Parts: sequence; C-alpha cells; structure tokens
Amino acid sequence: MSATVEGHPQSSAPVQAAYSYCEAVTGQQARNFAYGIRLLPAEKRQAMSALYAFSRRVDDIGDGTLAPEVKRERLEATRALLDRIRAGEVEEDDTDPVAVALADSARRFPIPLDGLDELIDGVLMDVHGATFETWDDLKVYCRCVAGAIGRLSLGVFGTAPGAQGADRAPEYADTLGLALQLTNILRDVREDAENGRTYLPADDLAKFGCGEGFGGEAPPAGADFDGLVHFEVRRARALFAEGYRLLPMLDRRSGACVAAMAGIYRRLLDRIERDPGAVLRGRVSLPGREKAYVAVRGLSGLDTRHIARRTVRRRA
Repeated sequence: MSATVEGHPQSSAPVQAAYSYCEAVTGQQARNFAYGIRLLPAEKRQAMSALYAFSRRVDDIGDGTLAPEVKRERLEATRALLDRIRAGEVEEDDTDPVAVALADSARRFPIPLDGLDELIDGVLMDVHGATFETWDDLKVYCRCVAGAIGRLSLGVFGTAPGAQGADRAPEYADTLGLALQLTNILRDVREDAENGRTYLPADDLAKFGCGEGFGGEAPPAGADFDGLVHFEVRRARALFAEGYRLLPMLDRRSGACVAAMAGIYRRLLDRIERDPGAVLRGRVSLPGREKAYVAVRGLSGLDTRHIARRTVRRRA
C-alpha cells in the first residue's frame, strides 16, 4: 500500500521536486505570502506555492520590460498552458515544474482554475494601459488580480464542515483579496508612478488635488495627499471587515494562514495611515518580529474568535 498524505496518495519524486521548486520561488519572491502559508499542513502549503508560482509567472510577464505585443503573446501562451492543465494533459515528467505542481494540486483540490484566467485578463489590462476613473472601475481590475486569488486559495482551504453561511465564502474571499490589493496599491504608489502607472481612481485623485500624480518624495503642490490616503485606508478597512467574515468558516490552520496574511497587510495599512508620506519616500514594510507576532496571533485563533462573536451579534 502506498503512503498517503492527508488522505491522498503521496506524490511521486518528480512531483515533489516540482513542488520544491514552487516553494523556493514563493520563499524568495513573496515573503508575506510565505509567512502565512507556512501555517498550513504540507499538502495545502504545496498547493498554495504552486498557485503562487503560476501567478508570479503571469505577473512577471506583465511587469517586465518586453514590448506590449510580446507580453500579450506570452500571456496567451501561459493561458494555453493553463488550458492543458485544466484538460489533464500535463504529465508528471513535464519539463515545466510549475505546470506539474499546479496540475497535481488541481487533482487534489477543487481549485477553480478559471480564476487564473481572470488573473491573466487583469494583467492584460495593465499591458493595455488601462486607467481607472472610479472605484467601480478599479474594483473590476482588483477582482481579476486579487479577488480571483482569494477564490483560488479557498479552493485549497475548503470550508469547515457545518460552517454557517459557507455559501458566501467565495464572496468573502474575493473581498479580502480586494482589501489586500488596495493596501498594495497604497504601499506602491510611488513605485507604480515611476513605472508610468496610476491605480488609484482618477476621481479620488481629483477630489484631493492629486491629479498630477506622484513623481517624487513630496505630493503635488497644494494637494491633500494625507486626505487621499486616509480616504483609501477607510475603504480598505471596510473591505477587510467584510472579508474577515471568511475566517470562522475555515478550519483552524487555514484560518490561521488567512489571518496571518491579512494581519500583516492590516498592520501595513496602520503604518501608512500614521504616516501617509512614507509611501512616497520608500517601501513601507514590517520587521520580521512583527510578522512573527501576527502569525502567532493567527495560529492562536484570536482573530477568528473575534470575527465569529461579531458575526453572531449581527445575526442576533
């Protein structure tokens, strides 16, 4: 009888090697994400690493220096690879370790792979130079590049047996993805401006006198940059509050993973709120000890219990 991992047959050596590659990519390129998924059991951690490695490939194409037509070709080639994975045509001896790992994960978990099509669509929006006039416009983009990742992750996590309101779990996962993406947009506003990109809605920028963009360490003359940041922080906090309703629907370790990742971003949001100008001076980040505290807090279930009690009060 073959060994099993959480009820599934143990992966072959080529598949384990593929997962090891994906975990190395995740550890090197996504420290906040890697901090959260280390709280998961091995099989789920591997699947999340496979999702990250594929998503990273898509993002790297969009963020690279290739000509737009070459980016479009490579993104469509990546979509064709996704079609092969979806059709079960990737064998374990395939030369692409990311494809091998993701194909194995899709066999083990009900991952909605269409979410990766949405990610590709979102990156194509970047390639085409999409701009966002309103928050509703930006939400469409955020749902592609981040909300879809939330729903893909939920395919790995699953919901706990008997969880109340579990039919809304994909909605909450999507909303939590939006909260994380808006936090990213605030953190990276200067870096994005240097790359010729502006993600904050044009009507918000105009409202606070920031329509000229962010080309330096100081906001445009006469702009209420602090007011703009505080406005977007409030929006992000509302998204976090709604998305956090996912936590009581997850098992303990999946909930700890989500609480850790979301907790790190909420603390980034706190730092940005305290000193809005910091995002123009450099990249705002958390020290390792603070991330460790957030991970321990997530594993303890404090956030999950708090959200569960608040949800019960709302229903009462």
